Amino acid sequence: MDFRLTDDQRALRRGVRELLAGRFGPEVLRAAVDREGAVDRELWRELGEAGFFSLRLPESQGGAGLGLPEAVLVFEEAGRALLNGPLVATHVAAGRVPGAADGSRVITCGTQLPALVPHFADADAVVVIHGSALRVRDPKDLPHARPMRSMDPLTPLHRISAGPKAPPLPDAVLLTAAEQLGCAARATEMAVRYAKDREQFGRPIGGFQAVKHLCAQMLVRTEVARAAVYAAAVTGDFTEIAGAKLLADEAAVRGARDCLQVFGGMGFTWEADVHLHLKRAWLRARMWLTFAEAEEVQAEALASAL
Repeated sequence: MDFRLTDDQRALRRGVRELLAGRFGPEVLRAAVDREGAVDRELWRELGEAGFFSLRLPESQGGAGLGLPEAVLVFEEAGRALLNGPLVATHVAAGRVPGAADGSRVITCGTQLPALVPHFADADAVVVIHGSALRVRDPKDLPHARPMRSMDPLTPLHRISAGPKAPPLPDAVLLTAAEQLGCAARATEMAVRYAKDREQFGRPIGGFQAVKHLCAQMLVRTEVARAAVYAAAVTGDFTEIAGAKLLADEAAVRGARDCLQVFGGMGFTWEADVHLHLKRAWLRARMWLTFAEAEEVQAEALASAL
C-alpha cells in the first residue's frame, strides 16, 4: 500500500491549518481558556460550514464523500491547534443526529471512562452507546449529571449515571489518536523553535547534546505514531487502530513533557501553551480507549497469532 499523501490530501490539510490559524489563533485560544473551555457556537457553525463534521458523508447528504484518511488529516490539525469542543463525538454523529453535520448543534458522548462526558453543559444532545447502536439523549433527561474537576482547562467534564460498558467506536478511537498526533507534532515544533532561540552561556540551548536528544526523541515518537495512524486510517483494522492510539498517546504525553523540559521553568508558567498541550494529551489518553485497554487489544492479537 502507498501511504503517501495525495495532492488533494495535502491541500485539505493546508486548508484546515490556514482556517484554524486564522480563526483559532493564540488570542482566541486564550479566550477559550478564560471561558473555561465553553464551546464557541459561531466557530462551531463555521466548522460545520467548512465541512469539518460532514467530511465523510456522501455528497447526496451534503457531505464531501471523503474517507477516514482525510478525516485523520483534519483532526490532526485540530489537535495541533488545541481546538476545543466535542469534535470527535459531533463528527461521528454527523448523518445520524440532525444538526451535527452542519455544526448547528453540539453533540457530545460518554467516553470509555465510566459516565464521563466532556462539554456536557454546552451539548444539545448526548450520544449514548449501546453495543453497536447510538442512542441520542437530551441533556435535560440526564438530571443526575454532576460537574467534576478536569485536568484540562479547555475540556469541562460531567459525570452521569453509568450504564453497561460499551465497546469503543473504532472511528472515534482513531480520530482521537489523530488529535494526539497533532499535539505531539506541535510540541516538537515548539521545543525545536525554543531551543534555537533560547541562549545560555552565549549559545542556543539547541546546541547542547541533552537538548538535541530530547528533540530527536520527540520527533521519532511523532513520526512513528504518524505512520501508525495513517496506516490504520487506510486499513480500518481495529487492532491497528488500537496500536495507533497507543503510539499516539505516548507521543503526545511524552512529547509535551519533554517540551516542558526544553522550556525549563518558562514551560510551567500559565502564559506558555506547553502545559495546555500536556493537560489535553493526558485527558485524551483516557478517552475512548485507554492506554491499558489498547495494550490488551494488542496482547490479544499477538496471542491469537501464536
